[in-house]
Amino acid sequence: MPVVPLRLVVGLTGGIGSGKSAAADAFAQLGATIVDTDAISHELTGPGGAAIGEIQRQFGKAFIDASGAMNRKRMRDLVFSDAEEKQRLEALLHPLIRAESQHRIEQAAGAYVVHVVPLLVESPGYRERVARVLVVDCPEAIQIARVRQRSGLPEAEVRRIIASQIQRESRLAAADDVIDNSGPIAALHQQVQKLHEKYLAMAQA
Repeated sequence: MPVVPLRLVVGLTGGIGSGKSAAADAFAQLGATIVDTDAISHELTGPGGAAIGEIQRQFGKAFIDASGAMNRKRMRDLVFSDAEEKQRLEALLHPLIRAESQHRIEQAAGAYVVHVVPLLVESPGYRERVARVLVVDCPEAIQIARVRQRSGLPEAEVRRIIASQIQRESRLAAADDVIDNSGPIAALHQQVQKLHEKYLAMAQA
């Protein structure tokens, strides 16, 4: 049975480096409740996070760093080179992320919820939670430049991450709303403002 949202839930998605976080921050400033699966994942895999014990049990102590968090670089190198290991990590983390994000949606205080899910289009369990799909989009060259600037990853690794995600065209085809984030941050904020007014009206209808 699909989860019936108690309020308007907008699913925000986009490829790596597209600007999902910038868009979510802008919606938050306007009063929306943000439920971000990446942020929840970082909490679960941070020092003392709920997933750390099981990660150590399944993958070994080498995948836990000195702070008690998951060693992200080592895990990223593993899962992007071995599909079975990627599936094993996902099988561990995804149920925890789904449960926590659903709890936060139910507890949300904002007029509507922006549910940030990088793999929204590929994930039926998340798609059925949301009333609308909002895609933050930009050309691949801009994605690569942004990711390299913020993370220092080599271009080949960024391209590998992009290739592992759903194609841009397929993501756009699934969108109810699109933010073009190929320009300056002010242009993104203008688009968010318009969508905020639209979502407020929908939430109050």
